[in-house]
Amino acid sequence: MGSDHYFSASPASAENLRQIPVRLAGRDVEVTTAGGVFSPDRVDVGTQVLLANTPPPPPGGDILDLGCGWGPISLSIAMDSPHATVWAVDVNERALDLVRRNAASLGLDNINAVTPDDVPADIVLRGIRSNPPIRVGKSILHDMLLHWIPRLDERSDGWFVVQRNLGSDSLQRWLTAMLGDPFTVHRAATARGYRVLRVRRHGTPPTEAITLP
Repeated sequence: MGSDHYFSASPASAENLRQIPVRLAGRDVEVTTAGGVFSPDRVDVGTQVLLANTPPPPPGGDILDLGCGWGPISLSIAMDSPHATVWAVDVNERALDLVRRNAASLGLDNINAVTPDDVPADIVLRGIRSNPPIRVGKSILHDMLLHWIPRLDERSDGWFVVQRNLGSDSLQRWLTAMLGDPFTVHRAATARGYRVLRVRRHGTPPTEAITLP
């Protein structure tokens, strides 16, 4: 893609729509992907590890998929928890369009595919599931995490998958230091070169986003 990245707001590369078979939430389905989005030819390994090593999503409430791409995490949550509202968030407008296409084709009406600014400020999250875009750079990634994690509800979890050689262990230490009480951060699983980190919010109400010093 040259200088065109999957985290570009409007990818300049050719769209090249394609249909691929995938298995999500225990179902064999066909989805539409395209060029200029993350992992257009398959469910990437990190997302596979996340989906295989997290419990069923909450049955209701608002659940965030941060950096949704074409939607494997969002679609899985929506199928597993039809009474939940899934916020599929990405800066890539092509990715968001694909999530909408795929949700419609699978008959899922509980997904909102939007940019970060389009999530209402009063939404309190019952869960976060994310294969975050590590390659956007540490500063942007940290800002993203400190914006969304504090919006978790009491006794709610954020689950993040990060490749070990891209800094999963240092990210775990940083989250622990930055979040402090009422959060705990631990490694929930290790598989295929990836770590699954669980961020748990304990019994205090959500706060404003944390600002980096």
